Amino acid sequence: MPRSAFRCFGLHRRHPGVAAAFLALASFIPAPIMAAQFNGEVVDQDTAESLAARVYLQAESGEWLFVDSMAPDGSALPYREQWVPQPGSVEKHTTVSAHPFKIALDPGRYEITIERGKEYLPLRRSIEIGADRTSQIFRLKRWINLAERGWYSGETHVHRRIQELPNVMLAEDLNVAFPVTFWTTSAYAAPDLKPSTLRRQGPSPFGNREDRGTKPIFIDDTHVMFPRNTEYEIFSVDGKRHTQGAVFILNHKSAFQEGMPPVARIAAQAHREGALLDLDKHSWPWAMMLVPIAKVDLYELSNNSVWRTQFGFRGSAVQPADYMKLETEGMGFTEWGWLNFGFENYYALLNCGFRLAPTAGTASGVHPVPLGHSRVYVHVGRTFTPDDWFDGLRKGRSFVTTGPMLFAKVGDRLPGEAFEQSGSAARSYDVSIESVSERPLERIEVLVNGRVAASQKPVNAKSAQGGLVTETTVRVPIAETSWIAVRSIQPMPDGRKRFAHTAPWHIEVDGKPIRPRREEIDFLIRRVADEIKRNEGVLKEDALAEFREALRIYREIAGRAR
Repeated sequence: MPRSAFRCFGLHRRHPGVAAAFLALASFIPAPIMAAQFNGEVVDQDTAESLAARVYLQAESGEWLFVDSMAPDGSALPYREQWVPQPGSVEKHTTVSAHPFKIALDPGRYEITIERGKEYLPLRRSIEIGADRTSQIFRLKRWINLAERGWYSGETHVHRRIQELPNVMLAEDLNVAFPVTFWTTSAYAAPDLKPSTLRRQGPSPFGNREDRGTKPIFIDDTHVMFPRNTEYEIFSVDGKRHTQGAVFILNHKSAFQEGMPPVARIAAQAHREGALLDLDKHSWPWAMMLVPIAKVDLYELSNNSVWRTQFGFRGSAVQPADYMKLETEGMGFTEWGWLNFGFENYYALLNCGFRLAPTAGTASGVHPVPLGHSRVYVHVGRTFTPDDWFDGLRKGRSFVTTGPMLFAKVGDRLPGEAFEQSGSAARSYDVSIESVSERPLERIEVLVNGRVAASQKPVNAKSAQGGLVTETTVRVPIAETSWIAVRSIQPMPDGRKRFAHTAPWHIEVDGKPIRPRREEIDFLIRRVADEIKRNEGVLKEDALAEFREALRIYREIAGRAR
């Protein structure tokens, strides 16, 4: 206790003995331990260039901590999300701009992890904090450079606010984002201008209006956001809980004045404006109606149920088919089982003739997942432009990944291309594959109509940049209208799996339509028939009529099933 305190209370005059005793006791009380400032900076290991990145900092107690930027023109955005039903599914980090960062820390040991998108190796380090200020440089190693190959990343399910994205997109090196700027959760209600449930994080560099119009917003030459996107996410009908599901309309020009359902009229307007419809999750109740009626363009091969943290979604309102043979654990899916449910549903739709291009989305902003944890890479060539990227997404000149990279061609053609074949004789196609991954791959598979036509054990040879590379060519015979795709699978130390999956190449033989397997079309018919029963007496007649029309279309397709 300082002597000034005794002078203040007059103890040294009125009770000199007591004051002396207190002063003697105070000499044995240790001074409080003061926090020391820790400074850090993230740089590229090879170029020494400062990098924006995602920073995780955890104390020995388990507490998550959040850093600040040291630069007046820098930024640091804390992200705190937890999946309520599963306490272990947490995502707590700070995305920092390409400037030094700082935090005041009590003496002790801390664990820091720094990541940047998919093309840099994660860096994990223990740091010891004493009584003095310390500084460290964190050097991230790039193991692959997709832009040098003409590939640029994006994701289509984004709940981050527009003013956050300059920071977050650069920290994740995500080239393209489609933030939700219009949203509705009630049947028949027009979408409102309410972009996210995430709280506002400081002033916007683009002004105060959330609706930025229709022109792409550039962060720099290769990072851009499309600012007008709508999510119809229907959880209630006439004020009562009755889930339909979600669909995204990406890069439309006018603000929609109508609600869903019905869906066909709004979808047609969106397509006239050059927009794309993204299915979101295959497991939503209305999803299989949307595909033929709304003429959906995109299918999320990795969706907002796939996280960096623990897998949290183990059930589905829609039961998968027995033929899918999905991996389960306890009472629900494993993450790999969930992903395969999505794959098998996608393959069934492709086999019905619906040429959906693959995409990926995270719902970062409302789910415990970093932006771009799942992403789609689109090939645009030597020069990046938003229009070329959007056109490549539409055409399926792409692959989806949660980790590994996958470059493949059929003949000399990139994914999304189509071939015409004539005659009764089978023709063989050369599928050339180059896989590059941070960790060893388990296998590479060539799919024909959703079945594994060839499986390759990867070589996993070390590249000059440090990635693991396998190059191979597989010859695939095609005798009838089909599609080809390639996927790779990467096991992780915790037993989970990451993957890459190309968009399909379509091969049309003698102008004939592709034929689904009987088990696939029966699954789709059952799904729509079940939804008709569930929605009778709930939806209006024009909305219910769309389910009946979807059922008619699937039954017509069933006539050509194998």
